Amino acid sequence: MTEMLLRYFRKKQKETQTEKIYDTQCPFCSMQCKMQLIEQSTVTRKRYQTIAKDNPTSEGRICIKGLHAHQHAIHGDRIKHPLLKVNGEFQKISWDEALQLIKEKFTEIQSLHGNDALSVYGSATITNEEAYLLGKFARVALKTRYIDYNGRLCMSSAASAATQTFGMDRGFTNSIQEIPQTRCMILAGTNIAECQPTIMPYFERAKENGCFIIAIDPRETATTKLADLHLKVKPGMDAALANGILKVIIEEELIDQSFLERRVDGFSEVNEYVASLDLEEIAELTGVPSEKIVKAATVFGKEESGMIFTARGVEQQTDGSIAVRNFLNILLATGKIGKPFSGFGAVTGQGNGQGAREHGQKSDQLPGYRSIENQEHRRYIADVWGIREEDLPHKGVSAFEMIEKMDEGEIKGLFLMCSNPVVSNPSAAFVKQAIKKLDFFVAVDLFVSETARLADLILPATSYLETPGTMTNVEGRVTLREASFPLWGEAKHDWEILCEVAKALEKGEYFSFNSPEEIFEEIREATRGGLADYSGITYDRLRQEEGILWPCPDEDHRGTTRLFEHQFAHLNGKAKMVAVSNKPEVEKEKPTEDFPLYLTTGRVMSHYLTGVQTRKSSTLAAREFESYMEIHPATAEKYQIKDQTLVKIESERGSIVVRSKRSEAIRKDTVFVPFHWADSQNVNQLISKKLDPTCKMPGFKVSAVKISPVE
Repeated sequence: MTEMLLRYFRKKQKETQTEKIYDTQCPFCSMQCKMQLIEQSTVTRKRYQTIAKDNPTSEGRICIKGLHAHQHAIHGDRIKHPLLKVNGEFQKISWDEALQLIKEKFTEIQSLHGNDALSVYGSATITNEEAYLLGKFARVALKTRYIDYNGRLCMSSAASAATQTFGMDRGFTNSIQEIPQTRCMILAGTNIAECQPTIMPYFERAKENGCFIIAIDPRETATTKLADLHLKVKPGMDAALANGILKVIIEEELIDQSFLERRVDGFSEVNEYVASLDLEEIAELTGVPSEKIVKAATVFGKEESGMIFTARGVEQQTDGSIAVRNFLNILLATGKIGKPFSGFGAVTGQGNGQGAREHGQKSDQLPGYRSIENQEHRRYIADVWGIREEDLPHKGVSAFEMIEKMDEGEIKGLFLMCSNPVVSNPSAAFVKQAIKKLDFFVAVDLFVSETARLADLILPATSYLETPGTMTNVEGRVTLREASFPLWGEAKHDWEILCEVAKALEKGEYFSFNSPEEIFEEIREATRGGLADYSGITYDRLRQEEGILWPCPDEDHRGTTRLFEHQFAHLNGKAKMVAVSNKPEVEKEKPTEDFPLYLTTGRVMSHYLTGVQTRKSSTLAAREFESYMEIHPATAEKYQIKDQTLVKIESERGSIVVRSKRSEAIRKDTVFVPFHWADSQNVNQLISKKLDPTCKMPGFKVSAVKISPVE
């Protein structure tokens, strides 16, 4: 009888099982892989499975992070309602109470200290619509000039370098589909195999087609294993290495003289400077043998097509912007841009790292890559927004400089959206100290992150499964992320939160949106005629065409797959080369007797950024549940560091404790620590406050440290 009842109930359970399918995009890297979440429900439980969808960029691939992304979105620690800190503890309050409190506190701060006493800190993981609205919110609802975002710590070097060199910045100057046909490529400071795994097949196809691949990295990685030539550069010496390559190209007469004469300014100054350099001195400076520099230069110079890709290894340095410019010098000198299978690729880190920097989150930018200091640009956006140009604030400062102003007391309030600056910024102890000085701090997030812990008020946001909108991926392709998963508790979309706060501040007339598509329609108008022109893109087109590469100036335009075929974006139509000194403007840390080793940082495949989301995924957390220090065995022996034991790493800023991992893949003078962990394992506690003078990027990739075993 018991067995019969069990069979009966099992049959009934199967009969009542339902299945729902939710279309979405991965919330993590800039490939923005399309996928579906399948929810199977019975009377007793729900089961989830993620499958990939075909699309022009990732071609139906998905990596381990995407497969398990839903685990954080349905995690029990998700914030379900507004939380107010009372006597050091968070307590549930209503949305009405939260909005009234924001109104009172923000109004009080600005009446006492001026509009610029409030600041806004944004994110490169939110949608284009939300990034656009956040910039408008800061400048129209709050009337503050202090807005910046976490992309400052990711893409600012490449963005500024491309803008200065070409006149505009789009991650890839070509479409991703051209990669397999190029004849030679340089991968400078990028570990795409772990950071953007679904892009790897493009590079593998190029290799199969005979492409010669040159990798520049202090470590051997899954990416450098693909290379024909690995230049194991000293941390921080990328700009000097580029000078060595450039010197050989010029001296071996591998330049494209006709291209330089017709389409480039500044070559003579570059030629004069690199002629004064000694190749053997560059070899000594960079740690790369001169014969390898010659090999890289001659192969790249002689091939008919070539591409250069840069990422955080080159960019996250205090000379990151000028270092990228020197790699662009190589590209221009050989004429390898604006033609098939040749161009530049800035491998964007964050999911919407491209789109989030185009629409006004940066301190000096307005939507469409317009400049906030350009009178014509200001008037245009003021007209779109329905305000007076003189009421539009001027430029502010970078993300870390805003934190410095919090510490100095100039900034009294903070509105933080979907970012974790306590973990992501350099000198983390200082960042925490500065934020604690604020009079009022509002955080919008999925979880109580390390930064949100310090907030006075936390507002619950929605996840990638719940929030529809557009994203712009690594190649500059605008895509539409569908999302229809039920909202979590009382959570609201970021755009809804901004509209409701603006309404509470009596600025609701400028934020009367009812959907992301309505916001996108305003983006189309705001970007019309700008460098990043989205005016020809619509939601209907994105659904039908599976993404469009900007600029797209009208609805009959197919999008721009290859930039700079006929001219660059500077007024005279030419690109600009610049001589790059081997001695950076901001002096980098070098090993000393007290701090004898280089420290460099980076990512691992199973985690993303500060780990707030991926550490909530049981599957991903199990793969890498703690941080570690990669160290060469010979170096480990010298400092008595046994494998898989705890080790203390110290710089002038502080110390952390992580587990050792011996590896011959790293230089003997260098240790590597990933940056996805917080508190006592937060490697950014060790990083200097020094910033790139051009783009204000911190120098995450070069620090001087000492190590010792933890007894």
